[in-house]
Amino acid sequence: MSPGENGPSTPEDDDPFGYLYADGQARGAQPPSSGYGYPNSVSRSSRTRAVGERTYGGQQATAPQQQGPYGQPNAHYQAPETLPGGAPTTQQPMPGSGGGNGRGRGPNTKGLLIGAVAVVAAVVVGISVAMMNGNGDDDKKAGSEVSTAPTQSESAKPSPSSSGSPASSADLPKSDAKALRLDGGAATASDVKGAKADGGFYVTNFNQVGAALTWNLSDIPKAGKYTLYVNYGVPGKDGNATLTVNDKAQDRPLNLANFAKAPEGDYEKGWTNTWGNIILNKGTNTIKISCEQGNNCDVNFDQLWLKPGWKE
Repeated sequence: MSPGENGPSTPEDDDPFGYLYADGQARGAQPPSSGYGYPNSVSRSSRTRAVGERTYGGQQATAPQQQGPYGQPNAHYQAPETLPGGAPTTQQPMPGSGGGNGRGRGPNTKGLLIGAVAVVAAVVVGISVAMMNGNGDDDKKAGSEVSTAPTQSESAKPSPSSSGSPASSADLPKSDAKALRLDGGAATASDVKGAKADGGFYVTNFNQVGAALTWNLSDIPKAGKYTLYVNYGVPGKDGNATLTVNDKAQDRPLNLANFAKAPEGDYEKGWTNTWGNIILNKGTNTIKISCEQGNNCDVNFDQLWLKPGWKE
């Protein structure tokens, strides 16, 4: 063996294209005819066996040729696995093995493509459903959540309050002559026409010192300023009386002038009304009209009523 050589060529050293290179030609490589391109190379045919020939445990088993139609089992065929020392009975599938035509084929790309499309579609549908459900939950939450803050129109409306708003005239008491307490010789009568009280009654015999009528109130809604109105009649001449509220006499007398401009002595044409500003307590109050020294009391009294606030 010369230096640089490893002895006779081996199948591992065979290069079917060695004749194309300078070193291969130096070693006598020739274009292949039946074997590789090197001298004394092992021919492919020497390493091949007939189909069905296998060696198990030093014994050679030859499978008989199929005699029946293609795809039908041969009755004379004996599987190598049944021979002594044969291969295990468990068969391992060959990668890339084909189907009915016996030819190998690659992976089912069409099936993989369909599966990938299905997965993408499922993901898109899932995301869409999640977004729809999220929006629906927000709407329900927004819809279920009830707001307790007043709207702009509601906040502009004043809340009713008996203490903050003035009393209505309809809620204030009103009295006829027959409901009043009379003292000092005052009495009721109905001879003079034109009285507005129920039944035409009025208070008379008032033209004497000590005569008085008293109106007891028990349902004033709030303390404050009120206007007292008095319906009365005079015989064509002016009169006046003392006004007392809750046992306190007013500084000015109640003006009972002949506002109707009736002729003197005519009570029937002298019916008119007057007013006085007073202050009342909440709840119970007492209003008294009396004939005192210095008053001109030739007057008939018909009705009394109240209005909130003072009249200017």
